[in-house]
Amino acid sequence: MSRPLLFLDVDGPLNPWAAKPERRPEGYTTIRVALHPGRALRVWLNPSHGPALLSLDYDLCWATTWMDAANRWIAPVVGLPELPYVDFGAGLFALRPDGVHWKTEAIVAYAEGRPFAWVDDEQSQADEEYVQAHHPGPALLHRVSPRIGLREDDFAALARFAARPGT
Repeated sequence: MSRPLLFLDVDGPLNPWAAKPERRPEGYTTIRVALHPGRALRVWLNPSHGPALLSLDYDLCWATTWMDAANRWIAPVVGLPELPYVDFGAGLFALRPDGVHWKTEAIVAYAEGRPFAWVDDEQSQADEEYVQAHHPGPALLHRVSPRIGLREDDFAALARFAARPGT
C-alpha cells in the first residue's frame, strides 16, 4: 500500500504571512521573491520545516498558488527536494457558489481516492463536506494559522493521521 499524500500550501503553513510585518518569527529566514515583474514578495521560511516534513510518513505534494515555482523558491530554503504539484489551471482563484475553496476539487481529483492530508490556512466546513462527499479514502484537512505557520502540534497531528489504520 502506498503512503498517504500530504498536500502543502506555502503561504500560511510555511510562510506565516500574517505575522507582525516588523517581526520575523524565530527560526525563520527572509527571502525576497519576484514571481512577476514589479514588487518583490517578502517570504519567511523556516529551514527546519523540510526535514520535519520529510520525516513524516507521507508522499509530499505542493498544493499552492506557487505551483511549480515552489520548487525553485521554497523547496531549497526549507530543505525539500523537487516535489510534484497540483496544477490548478483555469481553476486558480475561481470562486465557487457553494463556498468550497478553489483548491479543493483539484486536490480531491489529484488524490484519486488515495488517503491524504491537506495543510492550508483557508479550509472551511464547506471543504470538509466536499471532501467527505467526493473522496472515498481517509482525509485530513489541517488548518494552520497564517500568523504562526507550522508548529510541533501540527506535525504531531499529521503524524497521528498517517499512523491511523487505513491511511
